[in-house]
Amino acid sequence: MSHPEQPPAVTVDRLPVPFPETALLLDVREPDEWQAGHAPEAVHIPMSDIPSRTGEIDNQSEVYVVCKAGARSARVVEYLNRVGFEAINVDGGMLAWQAAGRPIERDDDSHEPRII
Repeated sequence: MSHPEQPPAVTVDRLPVPFPETALLLDVREPDEWQAGHAPEAVHIPMSDIPSRTGEIDNQSEVYVVCKAGARSARVVEYLNRVGFEAINVDGGMLAWQAAGRPIERDDDSHEPRII
């Protein structure tokens, strides 16, 4: 039985700290998820907006794509790599990011940042 090829992926512990100029962390979760808590250096473009907003993504950068657990970001990675980007899925998503002790923040101070 053949398996569809998995998109390139990296675990949180292998992500660069801090992110170099040549790399980008792209968060593709929904706006309410982003608002609740996100990585400080991430760029937010919800998954459904990716096709219309790829012009906002630097195609000279390595693009690390993150969602909550890794499924949506894997689909975005497949799409971006098809249209000429060098995209890598963040395995385990923001849940793994938080579990690894990586920082998360909110854009407002109304609540503690969290991953929903």
